[in-house]
Amino acid sequence: MKLTIYNQLKSQEISSEIRRLIEKAVKLCVKKEDFPYPCEASVTLTDNESIKELNLEYRGIDKATDVLSFPLIEYLNGKPQIQPVDTDPDSGRVFLGDIIISVEKAFEQAQSYGHSVERELSFLAVHGVLHLLGYDHETEADEKLMFSLQEDILNEMGLFRK
Repeated sequence: MKLTIYNQLKSQEISSEIRRLIEKAVKLCVKKEDFPYPCEASVTLTDNESIKELNLEYRGIDKATDVLSFPLIEYLNGKPQIQPVDTDPDSGRVFLGDIIISVEKAFEQAQSYGHSVERELSFLAVHGVLHLLGYDHETEADEKLMFSLQEDILNEMGLFRK
């Protein structure tokens, strides 16, 4: 899997350690979910103001959120419905979509929940990629499944909830 991480934060540099952790979280999630094709995705790290604008534009919600996902693949009964146009002819990879994370919100939530920023950013990355892989949390059962998968992945990474 290829992952590209973009830093849109003007006032904050993101350490290579944090970038590696986000990449590890996303790749582990894709691997554990057994996505059957070579794939790629992008993660953009931004601030509350920028994610608020996207949240308003795409979801009609005028407030900052922690993570947004923009999946490009359709799923039917949990299976990806890959069309020829979904595969890059040069690389052979399927582009799963984009994940936008508010680093500002991640810092706020880490402090509020009493765990590390590393855990929170990894959680948001995993949450975002699960959306790209067709998961949602619209029903109680779906939420339970998705949150269980998130915890399993974070625990495997040694990023335990306090």
